[in-house]
Amino acid sequence: MQPRLVLASASPRRARILGELGVAFRVVASNLDESLRPDEDGAAAVERLARAKALAVAPGETLPVLAADTEVICEGRILGKPGGVAESAAMLRGLAGRSHEVVTGLCLVSGGQLRSGVERTSVRFAPMSADEIAWYAGTGEPLDKAGGYHVDGRGGLFVEAVSGSPSNVAGLPVRLLLRLARELDVDLGWPRA
Repeated sequence: MQPRLVLASASPRRARILGELGVAFRVVASNLDESLRPDEDGAAAVERLARAKALAVAPGETLPVLAADTEVICEGRILGKPGGVAESAAMLRGLAGRSHEVVTGLCLVSGGQLRSGVERTSVRFAPMSADEIAWYAGTGEPLDKAGGYHVDGRGGLFVEAVSGSPSNVAGLPVRLLLRLARELDVDLGWPRA
């Protein structure tokens, strides 16, 4: 099947979601510096980074380019990817028993045009015991995920509720993708509005 899209991300979760949606694509990681700016708002940061990733890959591409960036925000603090097991455990202690927000910036570039947006989803974690935190942090699963957990993996054991886009929590808000594709008239094999 011929690709319809270039995914400017090495995320296996985003690739899995696109594959499950039936979209043929190829991956070209942007390798962009994803550092946040001092005092940058989480929603502004993810949209800025998604745009930068898409624009870094788009030159020379004939296919539409899709990029995304996801962060977890808890009590005003942006939680990126933990640097190790200890940092992962600290993040989990901060999330346990409370709600947080997952924000994803999405950007689609096609034919010299760009559309982007931000999706927000509220996630509530169950209270976690010290043993549960140590066990989950020790699995290694949290280490390459914003906020230090994977909702579709073992981390799902501790998620009590999701309000908003479930796919956003995994890093690719599919309703937002559909809207951006329709705005740019990008055919991903889905029905037209």
